[in-house]
Amino acid sequence: MSRFIMVIAFILLHSSLRAGIKPVIPYFDDGSIVFTEAEILNEYTARIPFKLVDRLIVVEAALLNQKGDFIIDTGSEALLLNEVHFPSEYPFLTPTKQASGVIDIIDNVKERKLQEFLLHDFVLKNAHSEIIDLSHIEKSKKIHLLGIIGFSILKDYEVFIDLHLNQITLTKVDKYGNKYDKKVYSEKITDSIPFKLNGHTITLKAMVNDITVNFGLDSAAEFNQLNKRINKKVIRSFFPKGRILLTGASNKKIEVITGRLFGVKLSENVYFGPMNTVLTNLNKMNEAFGTNLDGVLGYEFFQQKRTIINYQKEKLFFINYPLNRQ
Repeated sequence: MSRFIMVIAFILLHSSLRAGIKPVIPYFDDGSIVFTEAEILNEYTARIPFKLVDRLIVVEAALLNQKGDFIIDTGSEALLLNEVHFPSEYPFLTPTKQASGVIDIIDNVKERKLQEFLLHDFVLKNAHSEIIDLSHIEKSKKIHLLGIIGFSILKDYEVFIDLHLNQITLTKVDKYGNKYDKKVYSEKITDSIPFKLNGHTITLKAMVNDITVNFGLDSAAEFNQLNKRINKKVIRSFFPKGRILLTGASNKKIEVITGRLFGVKLSENVYFGPMNTVLTNLNKMNEAFGTNLDGVLGYEFFQQKRTIINYQKEKLFFINYPLNRQ
């Protein structure tokens, strides 16, 4: 799954543990993925530093004898590999159905079954990936883009996305969402809110100008998105600034209105300052996923909230930014 570059909105890894045995690091050409900068805290928890490329969260990894960049995308359903670097000649590659993005639908997608994913002590057997052409994103962002990691990789972890320290913490959880590692975070969790999983999409209820708004949460959305057909009272909280041209993972282009959205409130204690937002038509996205979203929250959300995602508990937890944050 993919989306427009400015809003390319769900990456990291989903894995199962080898109980009690430390795996041998295999060669890169056997289908294993290695996060080269990861700090392994224990058998359940790893911290992975990331860089911000414009407003995209990008981690470095090695896969199939290649080393490069992956975008972290909680809005993506699966692992996407860039056809430029993983061409059709790769083994175990078969055509599959079209891949859906938050903004657009991508046809001619191929699927590859990888033998194994590996993050040091974290192992996932028989991972499936989808292969599409991401070359225009790679050129636009000036990165060596190997792919996009999404929900199917992340869902077995509690995922802490921290734009203060520019790192992601993954800690293994059981089927109820309880962490195996009980001492993951040194800082205090200050707030939490529930969410609903609609397929792979995290959906949140918010209030804007006393109107209930349904948002999807997407770590790779460079700007928030707001459906231009939303209630007019919500539109009154959107202050337009101009127009920009967005290009999607399928290389489609669309002109949208950009501006700032005020007054987004998730609970009595969880609210946001003005957020950069684009006004666009989300009908295709809602049709593709069977959702009824009024908008998408992305980078602007994570910039204001250090956020922990627990998919099994369907809950977000928040840790405050330091008071001296610039």
